[in-house]
Amino acid sequence: MFLYLVQHAEAAREEEDPARDLTEKGHGDIEIVSHYLKRLDVPVRQIFHSGKTRAKTTAKVLGRHLQPPGGVSEAPGLAPLDDPEIWADRIAHLDEDIMLVGHLPHLGKLAALLISGDKERSVINFQMGGAVCLRRVHSNQWAVDWLIVPENIL
Repeated sequence: MFLYLVQHAEAAREEEDPARDLTEKGHGDIEIVSHYLKRLDVPVRQIFHSGKTRAKTTAKVLGRHLQPPGGVSEAPGLAPLDDPEIWADRIAHLDEDIMLVGHLPHLGKLAALLISGDKERSVINFQMGGAVCLRRVHSNQWAVDWLIVPENIL
């Protein structure tokens, strides 16, 4: 199983946009990343997002490019301060490749928990609009397969 973790793209500051939708740069960045993931033929069954505008918009752009059979939908447990154990437990029972679009510190803690068993250990330097691919190597053990950020795509 592959698990794709995506930090939402750059969002407007709350003073500029209380809903915090993506900036022009954020839109451009996630379009670049989405197009690249499509070229890689990333086989995502479903994309889940936190429901916050910046994550929802990011997930919709990814969904438009990747066309996951299960669609794009909001899911609980992906907010910035949610307990990463929620998704670690859900993922343990899945065998289909999924993508989670969310926020820091949640994504960082989830990745740390899956890779090291310690949610407080920093293992990945997430960047806005970046995608990390984790591969399940054993029943409860995960490893980083690859990571991309908008700035590294030519």
